[in-house]
Amino acid sequence: MKIIADENIPCVERAFASLGEVHLLPGRGMRADQVREADILLVRSVTRVDESLLQGSAVRFVGSATIGFDHIDRDYLQQQHIGFATAPGSNATSAAEYVLSALMVWSEHQGTELAGKTAGIIGCGNVGSRVRQRLAVLGMRCLVNDPPLQATGEHDDFVALDEVLQTDIVTLHVPLTAKGPHPTRHLVDKSFLDRLKPGALLINTSRGAVADNRSLERLLAMRSDLSVVLDVWENEPAISAPLLQRVELGTPHIAGYSYDGKLRGTEMIYRAACDYFAAPVQWQAADEVMPASSIDMRAFETGNRLEVARRAILAGYDVRQDDKRLRETLSLPLAQRAAAFDRLRKDYPVRREFSETTVTVHEPAGMTGQLLSGLGFGVVSNP
Repeated sequence: MKIIADENIPCVERAFASLGEVHLLPGRGMRADQVREADILLVRSVTRVDESLLQGSAVRFVGSATIGFDHIDRDYLQQQHIGFATAPGSNATSAAEYVLSALMVWSEHQGTELAGKTAGIIGCGNVGSRVRQRLAVLGMRCLVNDPPLQATGEHDDFVALDEVLQTDIVTLHVPLTAKGPHPTRHLVDKSFLDRLKPGALLINTSRGAVADNRSLERLLAMRSDLSVVLDVWENEPAISAPLLQRVELGTPHIAGYSYDGKLRGTEMIYRAACDYFAAPVQWQAADEVMPASSIDMRAFETGNRLEVARRAILAGYDVRQDDKRLRETLSLPLAQRAAAFDRLRKDYPVRREFSETTVTVHEPAGMTGQLLSGLGFGVVSNP
């Protein structure tokens, strides 16, 4: 079989070698003539997969190594009897850890403690639920708004959007939808933004168009009390330079870019393809060995345990490095910035999840050890 794959899907050649011959292409701008003879098409969120790309092609299976599917015309795939799979939850832990890092940076800038603050979580699926668990570990009170999940009747602790907007921190973890009873496109509009609590922090790691970027830019020009963290932007990769200059932290759509999460996504679509074609599974993410890291926190353990957590989180992943790299693109000529945005994603450095970092403390079973363990770190008493 012929397999066309986005060149930025990690280990895709080794993973899919047992199914056929893998050809790598840039995901953005993938053309119909390039995929016409392919049996399998493997993409990420930057490739729009619809009739214009697939009409007349030999494609029998589409795999998207992403948690979202707003870039896929699923109705068309179903009509053409083309198999389809995504990687739900693959990068959820990575995105949750991004939120933790951003919160640590923001609280330091504000000179405030996170414990005792309230967080409004809009969307409590794979990512939102992980964020909720970790913020609770930090001593924060979480309020959740998720109308589709609430409609299932499986949970009973949801609150109205107005109540969420009065929290200290509002973080978005919803899919991008334009139709249905609860559309999320431009959910964050002028009305939404006007209702934010003075001094609030807004974080968007979901999809760029969930927030009306023009309204956001106008509001930040008028309200210096608000802080915004954006990992996703409208019109990527040609994002708004004025908006980037106004946000607290801005990153190039990499919240879910841990090496572990990306490998997990590759494995999920590989296994789905094997199942679709009734082929044996001959590769797994665990085959790709990467060195783990370690942090010694014993010198800080006698102090504030939340300060230990802050140090561990920023040692595990410091969002400021990604913010710095994106802001450096502002020095480029306007015509070169979009390509630079994509290069930051293509050449993203290896980032491991907290579970791959061992933190040394005096008493792993003590309060500090339990806190770090609750945040996802491996905790030991001897390095």
